[in-house]
Amino acid sequence: MANTISFNENYPDISHSDELYARASKIMHPVTQTLAKGPGQYIKGVAPKYLKRGKDAHVWDVDGNEYIDFNMAIGPISLGYCYDKVDNAIIAQLKDGITFSLMHELEVQLAELVHGIIPNAESIRISKTGADVCSAAVRVSRAFTGRKKVLCCGYHGWHDWYIGVTSRNLGIPEEIKDLSNTFDYNNIDSVLESLDSDTACLILEPFVFEAPKDDFLKKVQKACKDNGTLLIFDEMWSGFRIALGGAQEYFGITPDLAVYSKAFANGMPISLLTGRKDVMQLFEKEVFFFTTFGGEALSMAAAIATITEMKEKNVQKELDRKGQMLKDGYNKIAEELGISNYTKCSGYNCRTIMTFDASAGDPLVLKSYVQQEMIKRGVLWGGFHNMCFSHTEKDIEYTLSVYKEVLALLKVAVAENKVAAMLKGEPVEAVFRKVSGFNMKPKKAAASK
Repeated sequence: MANTISFNENYPDISHSDELYARASKIMHPVTQTLAKGPGQYIKGVAPKYLKRGKDAHVWDVDGNEYIDFNMAIGPISLGYCYDKVDNAIIAQLKDGITFSLMHELEVQLAELVHGIIPNAESIRISKTGADVCSAAVRVSRAFTGRKKVLCCGYHGWHDWYIGVTSRNLGIPEEIKDLSNTFDYNNIDSVLESLDSDTACLILEPFVFEAPKDDFLKKVQKACKDNGTLLIFDEMWSGFRIALGGAQEYFGITPDLAVYSKAFANGMPISLLTGRKDVMQLFEKEVFFFTTFGGEALSMAAAIATITEMKEKNVQKELDRKGQMLKDGYNKIAEELGISNYTKCSGYNCRTIMTFDASAGDPLVLKSYVQQEMIKRGVLWGGFHNMCFSHTEKDIEYTLSVYKEVLALLKVAVAENKVAAMLKGEPVEAVFRKVSGFNMKPKKAAASK
């Protein structure tokens, strides 16, 4: 019998997951389309590899095991799986068609809706993925400024201009790598040292988990303005979560351009680029950014329904409230157990992260053990609380009861130095996000002789 959301006696049977994985491994390299969803992020031998369906904040794997989900499809699920108002909007549009030979009226309706919500949305472009709009923002910034270089901080997709600054940059010409450089979040000196007369734009996630300190975002905005560099907010995670108008509304900072994808269509593939009209008008003639599926109607119907529901239900307030219950609850349990010196939950309430200090052992091994025991008890856990509107207080209360038991087990395993021995399979791998230390400063042009 498949596991349910309970204190199960056994680890879940994942035989069908393993069978699918074996089949995929023969012809798919790698087997996952998104690293964060792949088997490298889950404890081997215990975690499911394939899901079958979802409803509200629960998912079922292909073997029938049920879990409370705190990953939310790595961001896109903001209201909940199979959310009726969004699904009904998709079904209604499906009866009329998906993609058409001319523009669709939903393009105008969505653009008007976004224009009334996002502070910098003087002009709007609609596309399909986050990487699309990040690259479009960089391209139009180069065109507008007549400059070449890009400064970045965070994760901005798979395209050459960004991946060139990471360790997985094989296949990207050195000339392209040399045009992109990184800076450190909350370190304004690293920004000021990197800006130069050829810096077209600076793109950053307004926050990931760490909060901006000492007016960092305002200082970045001023530095960009003083240098004639365009400021781009990558709001894939913060957009429509921290506030309806995203981080720019929350922090009161209006960037020149901003990009969105996760959250605002409750799982349907769609993205937005918003910004100053004088910059965005270059897309009319001078800068090319078009895609056949940019006007796909099902995703636009979903986006309109999702954003409307967010406005009517004050979804962001609920994400904050429920996320705080989990964050505070986790930290209280850790403190009561006397392990708050090596594990804590931090971040903005809509999206928090659990961390483990190396003083207690290999952080990935510690995380793997907690994940293993959470999954046994019916919580699909990747070290994050990505909140959705459909997480109930019952879900949260149950999850905290699981934390109380699992963190107590962790405390004993750490004290006896046997965490690694308690793993049922290989530990999780490092998440591919870290860019610190790669290509930090722009290469200075050789002095003319």
